[in-house]
Amino acid sequence: MPIIIRLDRVLADKKMKLNDLADKVGISNVNLSNLKTGKVKAIRFSTLEAICEILDCQPGDIMEFVPDDSDSREMD
Repeated sequence: MPIIIRLDRVLADKKMKLNDLADKVGISNVNLSNLKTGKVKAIRFSTLEAICEILDCQPGDIMEFVPDDSDSREMD
């Protein structure tokens, strides 16, 4: 998957636990854990906004696009 979730790194930098973030965002711990491990296919902008507001970060701090080799071959 070309989108890598770096939520665990941001949480560690902010010294916050996943459970605390889930409570503050208002989503289940399971859903936030699935996001952290990259098991989700989508995220609502309202959820992303809440996460960024609480962690005082930008979306690019918690998500990174890393193209697959196959993606670059298709463009050639």
